[in-house]
Amino acid sequence: MADRTGDPLVVRKTIRATPERLFKAWTTPAQLQQWWGPAGVTCVDPTVDLRVGGRYRIGNRLPEGTVLWIGGAFEVIDAPRRLTYTWQLEGGTGAVERVTVRFEPRGAATSVVVTHERIADRALRDQHEQGWRGCLDGLVAYVARTS
Repeated sequence: MADRTGDPLVVRKTIRATPERLFKAWTTPAQLQQWWGPAGVTCVDPTVDLRVGGRYRIGNRLPEGTVLWIGGAFEVIDAPRRLTYTWQLEGGTGAVERVTVRFEPRGAATSVVVTHERIADRALRDQHEQGWRGCLDGLVAYVARTS
């Protein structure tokens, strides 16, 4: 399903790690806290109930100290290949968005493909793109320093 801006946002990055390792980094709160967020944003108090219908909640502390909470529910869990979950800013009035993360083996690496759908407008889509690129860069750095 396309978002209201047209095509879904798709961001991909090839990371030198197994799908299993990356799936675990994406779904384990202690690991999420180490890499989640674009530069300048830190992850606070993430919670993950990893089951279909289970909820997650992630705090994004912005450089000036404000914390934005993102949450949603898991719709698909196909470890270590795919996660699909709803996405909504707490307190926001926008529609519930959807994120699918695929972990595709590529030899000694994995292609991580994030597809974000149902985005309300172009400005928000651009913010999400910047955020996902930053998150994937953070995941690359986390994997490199914990290898």
